[in-house]
Amino acid sequence: MATEAWLSGPITGIDPMLLPAAHALVQARTDILAAASSLGAVQLWSKPGGAASVAFHLCHVEGSIDRLLTYGRGEQLDDRQRKALAAEREIGAFTWHAERPQATPRSHAELLRGVATSIEAALATFADIDLAELHSPRLVGRAGLPSTVFGLLFHVAEHTQRHTGQIVTTAKIVRGLLPA
Repeated sequence: MATEAWLSGPITGIDPMLLPAAHALVQARTDILAAASSLGAVQLWSKPGGAASVAFHLCHVEGSIDRLLTYGRGEQLDDRQRKALAAEREIGAFTWHAERPQATPRSHAELLRGVATSIEAALATFADIDLAELHSPRLVGRAGLPSTVFGLLFHVAEHTQRHTGQIVTTAKIVRGLLPA
């Protein structure tokens, strides 16, 4: 059994203050890939009991990390990110019809690659952060809700972990209910 990320020691370039959040992201990447890599298309896009599909959660992890890091830099979302958010909503609404298979909004490989890339971007941000800026205020969303750089970095990790749990659980359910 592999050692969990939080017990694996330092991560090169990441300050110990940010290590718990970085470890949570590393663990999320490991758990997501283990849970979702071997799913078949029916399993990936299934919505058991009306729950969100694994595909949606994969897309949302990618997009939410990107958006939260943007707010952490003190920026607002750009047109690319707003289009990606609209596409994320479409993925959430997409329904797979096993009796008449159709093209999916994104491929399995693309969804997994998006998660891995976004987690790597977050870890790079953690490594590059100026610790003196951690408590700098940041505004989130169109409403300009208050947070800090540290609050946003922490939320990247805890939000990703929340969706990781949903990916792992939903993957187990669809594996038990549906053929690959």
